Amino acid sequence: MRRLVLLALGLALVGLVAFLFLTQPRPRSMAVFDGLQGDTTHGEAVFWAAGCASCHMAPKATGAAELVLAGGQRFDSPFGTFLAPNISPDPDQGIGGWTIQAFAYAIQDGVSPAGQHYFPALPYAAFSKMEPQDVVDLKSFIDTLPASTTASLPHEVPFPFNIRRAVGIWKLLFLNKDFHLQGDLSAEVARGRYIVEAEAHCTECHTRRNFMGGLVTSAWLGGAPNPAGKGTIPNITPGALSWSPDEIFAFLTTGFKPDFDMVGGSMSHVVDNMARLPESDVRAVVAYLKSVAPVPK
Repeated sequence: MRRLVLLALGLALVGLVAFLFLTQPRPRSMAVFDGLQGDTTHGEAVFWAAGCASCHMAPKATGAAELVLAGGQRFDSPFGTFLAPNISPDPDQGIGGWTIQAFAYAIQDGVSPAGQHYFPALPYAAFSKMEPQDVVDLKSFIDTLPASTTASLPHEVPFPFNIRRAVGIWKLLFLNKDFHLQGDLSAEVARGRYIVEAEAHCTECHTRRNFMGGLVTSAWLGGAPNPAGKGTIPNITPGALSWSPDEIFAFLTTGFKPDFDMVGGSMSHVVDNMARLPESDVRAVVAYLKSVAPVPK
């Protein structure tokens, strides 16, 4: 009996050590950021493509207030409710005191300045594909926005999903820094892929997830249940979206569907963001959507 107890304790210790090793945060090398200088003009374009204000402005903010990234919006999911943090330039409550390394660790590796895993409600799985210069430019632009002293609110995530160390297992399984669409792509489609899969993180909403919250890549952009539990997010592959390229472009920049119905809900923010991008970028998004594998209705 004693031997069995010792064996069980030994196995438990080995398991704990393995868990701690596998789940430790693994930030990437920061050498790729050496010598890069921020371009705030380009950073603004990255900011709108990434939809930062859509998530991080205060609830119901409008107009100029949308650029005050005080946080506080609630995002429901099967794992709990996540609350967007303050990412304004305030040095105490926001990210004004962060270095570019800390910012890159956060948005590309999901690691906080304190060395903890962020929950993947922050779409770092997509942002991990962003070019270093775009990351630097984005931080440079955010630093020009109004500061807010509003404190970030804690997430409302129950046990066991609130165990941040376990997010390390999620990352091992689902954090893939490669692009999904592969092949000999035209320059336009490649640009669209970058915007859709990295900056704008469209796949985070339009691709369904498995029971662990990982994207089901075989159903890429094929639609998903609304994580808030109300309705569905549409299939935007050629398997369901039969709109012409011009119709998709018009929708992404005006919010009007071919039948003249108007976009609603959170997609209205996406349209507002897309409308601020160069026409060539939106056309590239359209070309990408026409190039992905069709997922049947």
